[in-house]
Amino acid sequence: MSLKPNGLARAAVRFKPASFVGTFVALMMSALVVAACGVLLETGIRASVPAERYANAPVVAAADQSARVVADTVDGPEVTEFPLPDTARVDTGLAAKAAGAPGAAAAVPDFTFPVHGLPAHGLPENGGDGPAGALTGHGWGSHVFTGTALSQGAAPRASEVVLGADAARAARAGVGDTVVLETADGRAGFRVSGLAEAGAGDTARDGAGGGGATAWFADAEAPVLAGHPGKADAIAVMAEDGVDPHALAVAVEKALTGSGAQTLTGDDRGEVEDHGLAYAKETLFAVGGSFGGIATLVAVFTAAGTVALSVGQRTREFALLRAVGATPRQIRRAVAAEALLVAPLAGLLGCLPGIGLAHWWFGQMQDRGAVPEAVDVHVSGFPLLAAVGLGLLTALGAGWAAGRRPARIKPGQALAEASVERLRPGVVRTVLGLAAVGGGSVLAGVAASSAGADAANASLGVVMLFMLAVALLGPILARLCSALFGLLLRGGGASASLAAANSRTNSRRLASAITPIVLAMAFASTLVFMHTSESHVASEQLRDGITADHVVTAPAGLPGDAVARAARAPGVDAAVSLLDTQVLVPVRGGGETSLQATAVQGVSGSVARLARVQDLDVREGSLDRVGEGRVAIDRTLATAADVGLGDELSLLLPDGTKAAPEVVAVYGRGLGLPAVTMDRGSLDGHVTSAFADTLLVSGGDAESLGALGEVTDASGYALAQNVDREFGAWANYMMAAVLGGFAAVAAVNTLVMTVLDRRRELRTLRLVGSTRRQVLRMLGWESLLVSAAGVALGTAIAMITLTPMMRGLTGELPHVPPLLYAAFAATAAALALTAAILPARAALRERGA
Repeated sequence: MSLKPNGLARAAVRFKPASFVGTFVALMMSALVVAACGVLLETGIRASVPAERYANAPVVAAADQSARVVADTVDGPEVTEFPLPDTARVDTGLAAKAAGAPGAAAAVPDFTFPVHGLPAHGLPENGGDGPAGALTGHGWGSHVFTGTALSQGAAPRASEVVLGADAARAARAGVGDTVVLETADGRAGFRVSGLAEAGAGDTARDGAGGGGATAWFADAEAPVLAGHPGKADAIAVMAEDGVDPHALAVAVEKALTGSGAQTLTGDDRGEVEDHGLAYAKETLFAVGGSFGGIATLVAVFTAAGTVALSVGQRTREFALLRAVGATPRQIRRAVAAEALLVAPLAGLLGCLPGIGLAHWWFGQMQDRGAVPEAVDVHVSGFPLLAAVGLGLLTALGAGWAAGRRPARIKPGQALAEASVERLRPGVVRTVLGLAAVGGGSVLAGVAASSAGADAANASLGVVMLFMLAVALLGPILARLCSALFGLLLRGGGASASLAAANSRTNSRRLASAITPIVLAMAFASTLVFMHTSESHVASEQLRDGITADHVVTAPAGLPGDAVARAARAPGVDAAVSLLDTQVLVPVRGGGETSLQATAVQGVSGSVARLARVQDLDVREGSLDRVGEGRVAIDRTLATAADVGLGDELSLLLPDGTKAAPEVVAVYGRGLGLPAVTMDRGSLDGHVTSAFADTLLVSGGDAESLGALGEVTDASGYALAQNVDREFGAWANYMMAAVLGGFAAVAAVNTLVMTVLDRRRELRTLRLVGSTRRQVLRMLGWESLLVSAAGVALGTAIAMITLTPMMRGLTGELPHVPPLLYAAFAATAAALALTAAILPARAALRERGA
C-alpha cells in the first residue's frame, strides 16, 4: 500500500488542522522523552574521562576494576560488569616485566594513599592535639610521569619523606627536620629529605581525597605505608623516543600475559584514576536505559491512545466518505498518510527540547556528584532518529488500528455507529484486557512471596500489566466509575446529574480522558512513594539503631588511636570505631545472578562492645562470634543471597578479592545501618583508606572528644546520613516528574481534544435553554468525575505494586505521606478542571453558542 499523501489526507490536515493538534502534541512529547533518555543512554555508553595523573604515561597497566558475572542465555554466554567499590591492585613485580618490553624506557609502580600529618617534632601529649591535616601520599618514582621536581634536598630513602610546599608550611618543617606522620603502617617519624613542587600529574584528580598537601615516600616503602604490601595501584610505562603508544601497549600486554593486568592507552587510562566514571556509566545507563525503556513504553502507549482518539473522533467523516463512494483502501491510505504528514515534523520538533532536557538532567547529576565533571554529554543522530522513527511507527500503528473498523464496515452501518457510541468493546480487546488483569494479579502474587530484587522486578511488571489492562478495558472501567461516582453526583443538582448521564452514555470518551490520569498517578505514586517508604524505614532503623551518646566523624578519617584516646576520656563507657565501605554480594533476581553493592561496617577491636553503642536488632545468632572469617548480615540480604545462620556468604571484598565468611548472626536493621558487619581486620589491605570513618561513644561529653573530629549526637548523625540519600530521592522524584509530567500533558491534551470535539453538543445544550454557567458547571462535574476515577484507579495500581515491593525490600507496608498524596490528587483534579473549562469557554464564545 502506497503511503504517499492522497487528497483526503492533505485536505484533512489543511482544512481541519485543529483535529491534528492533539496528535501533534502527543507525538512531540513522546519524541521529547525518547530523545532525552536516548541521549543519556548513549552518553553512558560512550562516557570517558581524559587521563590527568597518567597524561604523560602513554601506557598504564592496571587490574580490572570491574567484577564480571557470566550468564548462560539462548544466544550464548552473556557477561555483565559491576564496578568494584575500591581499587583493585597489581603486583609491584609487574613493573620489572613491563620495563623489559620492547620500546619501554621505564615502568614505575604508582601508589596513592591517605596520610595523617601531625605537628613537627613529636607526638601530641595526652591526645590534646588533633591531626594537623590530611595529606596524599605517593611513591617518589611517580615524579617520572607527573612532572614533580625537587626544589630542595634529595629523593627519599627508607624512613624519609619529601614534602610539598603546602605540607611543609603546615608542619613548619624544612629539609633535615623530622615530622610525625600516620599511615596504614602506624604512626612514625620521618626525616624530611627534600621539598618538591608538585607537577601537573600530582595536582590532578586525587583518588585518596587528601586535598592539596602531598608527601612522597621511597618506592620500596610506599606499598607498606599504603597498607598494601607488594601491591601497586597501577604500573605507568614510559616509552622510548619515537615508539608508538599502541605498539608499546601490545609489547607490554605480551610481557604481562597471564598476570591478569590490563594494558590501557588513551582515555582508558582515565578510568583507572577516576573510579567515579564506572558508577557514572551505571547511573546513566539506569536512567537512559532502564528508566528510558519504561518512559518509552509510556510515551508510545500515551501517544498511541491520542492518535486512536483523534481517528475515532472522525468516525463520522469516514462514514460520510464511505457513503459517497470512498473505498476501504482509500480510508486506510488517508489515515496512514495523515501520520506521515504529522509524525515526522512533531518528532523533529520534540527532539530539540529533548536534547535540552538531557543536558539539564545531565548537569543536575554532575552537580550532585553522580557524574565526573570531565564527562561530556554526547549527542548524535541515533537517539534522535529513533525518537522520530518510533513516533512515526506509533502513529501508523495506532491510526491503522483505530481506522480499521470504519474502513471495512458497510457505509450505512458506519453512519449508524458514528451517530451512537458502541456500548460493547471488541472481543479481542476484552480478552487481551482480561489477560493483562490476570497476568498482573499473578505477578502481584509472585512479588508478595519474593524479596529484594525479585520483588522489585515483579512489581515493575505489575504496574505495566495493570496499565495495559486499563487501556484495553477503559470503556468498561469508565462505565463502572461513572455508575459509582454518578451516584454521588445525583445530589449535586441538574448540572451534576447531566454530567453523570453524559459519562455513562459516552464511556469511550470518558476512558480516553481517564487513562492518562491513571498513568500519571500510578507511575508518579510508585516512584515517589517507593522512596518515601524506603526512607521512612531507613530513618527509623538508623534512629533506633544508634544508641551511642556521641558520634565522632572526620572527613579524612579518624586517627588510628581514636578508640584508645576516646576510652581514656572521662566518663566514657565504651568506644567503637567503624570503617564504612561496600562489598559485592551475589544475589538472585529475575532468575539471574547479579552482584549487589552492599554497605559494610568494619568494627575495630572487640565486636562484643558494638552492642553497647549500636542496636542492630539481632534476630538469630550472636554478634560476639563476629571475627576473622565470620560476619553478621541483615535479614533482607540473607533472603536475597539465600543464606542463613551457619552458611557461607560468598562475596567480593572492596578490591575484588573473593571471600566466603560464615554467617554467625542475622539482624533486622540493615536498611538504615550497614547490611554486613565484620571485623576490621578482614578489610585491611582491601581498602584505600586505612582510617576509620565513624567513632561511636557511650558516655563522656562532647568537649573531651572534640580533638578527634566533629562530634554530634545520634539524631544529628542520623540527619547527616539522611542527607546522603538525597541523590536517590532526587533521582526518583526526577523520574516521577518526567513520567508524571508527560502523562499530565497527555491528560490535558486528551481532555482538550474531547471538549473541542463536543462543540456541537454544547451548542445544542445552549439552544434548549441551558445557560453558559450551567454548561460549564456540567463540564466541571465531568472533569471532577474523570479526575476522581483516574486518581482512584492510579492509586489502586500503585498500592498493588508498592505493597509486595516494600514487603520484599523493607518488610513493611508502603509509607504514603498524606500531604504529598493530597498534592498529587489535587494536581490531577486541577489539571482536569482547567483542561475542560478553558476550551469550553472558548467554544461557548464562538458565534452561535
